[in-house]
Amino acid sequence: MFEIIENTILAPNVHRLVVRAPRIARVRQPGQFVIVRADVHGERIPLTIGDADMAAGTITLFVQAVGTSTLQIVHTPVGGALQDVAGPLGSATEIEQWGRVACVGGGLGTAVLYPLAKALAEAGNEVTTIIGGRSAPYILLEDELQAFSRKVIVTTEDGSHGRQGFVTAALQELMEDPRRCPAVVFAVGPVPMMRAVCELTRPERIRTIVSLNPIMIDGTGMCGGCRVRVGEETKFACVDGPEFDGHLVDFKLLTDRLSMYREEECRMLSQLPEELRNQIVTVRR
Repeated sequence: MFEIIENTILAPNVHRLVVRAPRIARVRQPGQFVIVRADVHGERIPLTIGDADMAAGTITLFVQAVGTSTLQIVHTPVGGALQDVAGPLGSATEIEQWGRVACVGGGLGTAVLYPLAKALAEAGNEVTTIIGGRSAPYILLEDELQAFSRKVIVTTEDGSHGRQGFVTAALQELMEDPRRCPAVVFAVGPVPMMRAVCELTRPERIRTIVSLNPIMIDGTGMCGGCRVRVGEETKFACVDGPEFDGHLVDFKLLTDRLSMYREEECRMLSQLPEELRNQIVTVRR
């Protein structure tokens, strides 16, 4: 069992969990993830390790309640425990000294982006971070990212915080300035956002790395559920990723695979109490 040390609400239905997991905290690297089960009957949920404290023996997870299993995880109180936290899994982020790097995060992708941006800054890169959300309450970790970013640019669709618009507009502006144009772009967020970022950087041949979140079950490459098409090869996000060259990813196939179990998800949601069901529906709109 893995004790919950902290459970903080960051945004509507988004929680930051600090979990006691000393072995994972000792060996985890940026970009890696764990697979979590709330109890013995729970679904296996892959979650990026947002941070780790080796001295305290804890890891930080960012969780958005979008279904029955994630709802159960975020409702685990401080002092309670998760049944399983398996990991670290996946390949670590390729950290090099590229010079200028742009880190682009959308929605909960900002939480996944956080350990990557931090590691890139610690390696000596000049990091410009661009984060976006529907409105002000959905902007995550702005202050934390300010600590090591040369600049944090915030965009919201309704203009309630930062500049109005999408992260792609801010990235294009950055690319058009020779003094700030990045050598590498990291993008994490909804599939349409990552795809749009890649189409923006492709003509300029700016290396673009995306973090993918296909359906994942065992996390060891055995089940094949998380397979993605990258260039001319089939890859498994759990062992070959989760980060890939965005210019080679087949985003259409990825989108199709993410919608495979929509009917089953809707059926499970229909069994929840109305109050909890409405919370999840609100987040998905």
